[in-house]
Amino acid sequence: MAKAPGERLNILVLNQISANGLKRLPAERYSTGKDIAEPDAVLVRSADMHALDIAASVLAIARAGAGTNNIPVAAMSARGVPVFNAPGANANAVKELVLTGMLLAARNIAPALRFVGSLDPAMADMDKAVEEGKKNFAGFELAGHTLGIVGLGKVGCLVADAAIKLGMHVLGYDPDITVDAAWSLPAQVKKAASVAEVLKNSDFVTLHVPLVAATRDLVNADNLKLMRSGAVLLNFSREGVVHEAAMLAALDARQLHAYVCDFPSAALNHHAGVIALPHLGASTREAEENCAVMVVDQMRDYLEHGNVVNAVNFPAVTMARESAYRVAIANANVPNMLGQISTAMAQAGLNIHNMVNKSRGDMAYTLVDVESPVSEAVLAHLRAIAGVLAVRYLPDSGI
Repeated sequence: MAKAPGERLNILVLNQISANGLKRLPAERYSTGKDIAEPDAVLVRSADMHALDIAASVLAIARAGAGTNNIPVAAMSARGVPVFNAPGANANAVKELVLTGMLLAARNIAPALRFVGSLDPAMADMDKAVEEGKKNFAGFELAGHTLGIVGLGKVGCLVADAAIKLGMHVLGYDPDITVDAAWSLPAQVKKAASVAEVLKNSDFVTLHVPLVAATRDLVNADNLKLMRSGAVLLNFSREGVVHEAAMLAALDARQLHAYVCDFPSAALNHHAGVIALPHLGASTREAEENCAVMVVDQMRDYLEHGNVVNAVNFPAVTMARESAYRVAIANANVPNMLGQISTAMAQAGLNIHNMVNKSRGDMAYTLVDVESPVSEAVLAHLRAIAGVLAVRYLPDSGI
């Protein structure tokens, strides 16, 4: 049930969120803090929410980043609670780190730094030691080599564009590429028909896919054998996308020149062929601010108007306000749901001004604008319909 007009909404903040993001929640309408007992919504970055007792008062969860593995999405779906994220908001930061990783590996920067760090600054012939040692770290240039990209979302497209400008050939694969991504993909990118084709024909391979059942161990012992001798594998996606033991075996066999990732582990640490960074992908001031601003705006639009943009478990549904009286309904995607909703409205004497309904898998979501106030009895009737997960009344006195 919506709070009374003017009553503050309470937002639980589980991590440090950019101040510029929080500023987008007007103080007269929102309270934010880390110790809120009955929050209306939750803002989170990396905190693991799986073990949390998420209050029944929570209407939405907003993740200031792209991945939502730290959130019990299925449980929230069952409660009719959308989980928002910020796809693309940190894409430039990840792109730049991928380019950094390619250069680190190609120019043997990590071992070169370790070599210089081992030199005694008091030694009399340091210049001679440097000149003698540098031959061990001769690398190769990016230009003229082929970069294979698995996953052509926002990050993949940005990496492709940057690599082409560096003089590289680019081979890309994504069976689920979106229309927007296809439009933004440079024309010079050659399309591959499979992951195997990318691995077989690339000097560098970078992964940009979510971790789901279909992508776990996407790169494994079988297809690592396809990679060119001396190739570089980069993983700034998710840890489980690469089978770690198989990848280490490929390094030990000199099949791979290097593995560059953002996910350190006990097995990877101190391996000469591994460059592991401490989860730096989105760790820039700009990315953190972009993510915070994006999800705060999305969360606020949902709380105040019921609109859904970039929710990982809800269909995208937006409808301009043309009436002061709006009802938002989350329900299981089953037959005759719209008919039951419309009937309940009609029986209460409510005239529907506008309605939008969309579905996504097992979830459906409906926004209904009516021309007169909606009573609690009508809302109770809607909540009682089998399959309805959540009903919110969103009157807007500003209309």
